[in-house]
Amino acid sequence: MTIYIQLLLSFLKIGAFTFGGGYAMIPLIRKEVVDRKKWLAEGEFIDMLAIAQSAPGPISLNTAVFVGNRLKGIKGSLFAGLGIILPSFVIILLIALVFTEFKDNPGVERVFRGIRPAVVALIAAPVWNMAKSAGITWRVVWIPVVSTLAIWLGGLSPVYVVAAAIVAGLLCYAVKWKKYREHPPH
Repeated sequence: MTIYIQLLLSFLKIGAFTFGGGYAMIPLIRKEVVDRKKWLAEGEFIDMLAIAQSAPGPISLNTAVFVGNRLKGIKGSLFAGLGIILPSFVIILLIALVFTEFKDNPGVERVFRGIRPAVVALIAAPVWNMAKSAGITWRVVWIPVVSTLAIWLGGLSPVYVVAAAIVAGLLCYAVKWKKYREHPPH
């Protein structure tokens, strides 16, 4: 089987069997490309994930495209991207055709309410694992907690939180750079 077909099938499987959006797909993508297929090392995956998060668009698609590009260039990106998108496209198309008849059904509403906590857990678990892999400690866990509370309870726009994070990151970098220049490692 060619690498292109492997990329397509791997990401098709991930796209078809993951609920909760792009962040819920990250642990499955990591397991497939790092553990099973060994296409990337753990460090490469985390670096690629940081870039995928920064790029515009869905993180799962960005990650798939970056993995495909890393392995086989633009053609690899196309196969991986198609694999991750196709299941969602087909499922959404089918739901759109059928859902209008069932959207006000109390049973359907309860099912969607029941899925929400599982989706939160699917997102929280890989975030925690990636934080550990990136060397993030408990000392900085307060940042996303405060950010979330400020948005959720305080009504603060996420745009301001992101802008504040950018400014804080630049300031931290400037301070570290200044210390490095004053006291370079021996």
